[in-house]
Amino acid sequence: MNVQQQSFARRGFLRGALAAAVLVPLAGSVASCAAGGGGGSTGPTGTVSDANPFGMADKSTVDAVIFKGGYGIDYVDFAGKAFESAHSGSTAKIAPSTDIAQELQPRFVGGNPPDLIDNSGAKAIGFSAILPQLEDLTSVINAKNLEGKVIKDTLYGGVLAPGTFDGKLAALNYVLTVYAMWYSDSFLKDNGWTVPKTWDDMYALGEQAKAKGKYLFVWGKEAATYYQEMAIASAIKEGGHDVRLGLENLKADAWSHPAIQSVFKALDKIVKAGHFKPGGSGTQFTAAQAQWSNAQEAVFYPSGSWIENEMKDQTKSGFKMTGVPIPTVTSGSKLPYEAMHSASGEPFIVPSQGKNVAGGKELLRVMLSKDAATNFAKTKLAPTIVKDTVPADGFGSTALVSQTTLLNAAGSNIFTWNFVDLYGMNKDQLVVWNTFLDGKSDVATLTSALQKITDKVRNDSSVTKIEVK
Repeated sequence: MNVQQQSFARRGFLRGALAAAVLVPLAGSVASCAAGGGGGSTGPTGTVSDANPFGMADKSTVDAVIFKGGYGIDYVDFAGKAFESAHSGSTAKIAPSTDIAQELQPRFVGGNPPDLIDNSGAKAIGFSAILPQLEDLTSVINAKNLEGKVIKDTLYGGVLAPGTFDGKLAALNYVLTVYAMWYSDSFLKDNGWTVPKTWDDMYALGEQAKAKGKYLFVWGKEAATYYQEMAIASAIKEGGHDVRLGLENLKADAWSHPAIQSVFKALDKIVKAGHFKPGGSGTQFTAAQAQWSNAQEAVFYPSGSWIENEMKDQTKSGFKMTGVPIPTVTSGSKLPYEAMHSASGEPFIVPSQGKNVAGGKELLRVMLSKDAATNFAKTKLAPTIVKDTVPADGFGSTALVSQTTLLNAAGSNIFTWNFVDLYGMNKDQLVVWNTFLDGKSDVATLTSALQKITDKVRNDSSVTKIEVK
């Protein structure tokens, strides 16, 4: 994954039980749906049973088109083989695509879309354009998986919200991205340090690290907003979901929220104390990350869980990469320390006009079974939305073990936000954060600059606004 492909939201509005997402267009026009409309699926054509809950016809073919990005398509091939084994004589026809919109929009218009689609990538089809033509996937999560367990009972909390639009479960996002503060467990233990849970603890650790010629943090110019992600997550935990809603809904004083200000002040103290390695604004981001993962010049690095794979060739032997929650400002934060930012991606959809709607749902059911989800975690070193698929040893990955630990500890206290990606703010915010981390601005300047970027979007009548509740 490169820095252009991710800017933290990873498509989707993951909400824990405390914050179910409701999306309402506030201004501008929403693209109209393509010809045909939804609801075109026919009734079951095969015998309905626990082993065939959607009534898929015998010896049928399922047409699936899967986005071929960083995860490839082999994990769907794996599920396809299990599908064919469970339904003798049936075939899973799985095709890759690097441009879902260009390839599949004509098929939606023509009324002959695939039966299952991974609507992912930078060129995915906008949900506003096809929502009426998609099946409600509630029947999928209510079905039993291949192991005989009801699927909805096997999923992490909050993972259905990203694909729920106006009460309709139109997409199942298959993969979880965990955002955390990453470090070398072996390095920390060798120095006798413990993980800080508050920003005061972090500052104190920075002083200890400085005494040993180490920094707390490094950063690279293309990824300076990784520290914005860290700050927002910390502020949401400190001040609650009002912080998140203010940012999402482009409030005029969103960045002045006391919780955000308290985190900014804590970071400013750390910057001014020299606990960031200098020169980040002139350093390519993977080179900066290598200063942490290979040279071990810094203790921590905030990132999404792609960091292990991204730096696999530039990580010191025995590093034992581990993720922990972002610090809070105080021990009395509104959300617990264990609360975390996580977002689900790779949204799978079943078009109502597919030739084999039941087959599309059935292949998705197989993907959500334990064997298929475990295969994904093992081969991609990333968790799916299915719980209990990562063994205690994480297939040899300490980073993967820690992701599972983080998710389990957070429970329903999982949140995300989408305003940065939704309104294309990251490019402008990079400039602001590079200046701040360089020590060339202060909290007031940082706040004013970020609010100016937000206000520009809010006041632009040509931009469709999304209200998040």
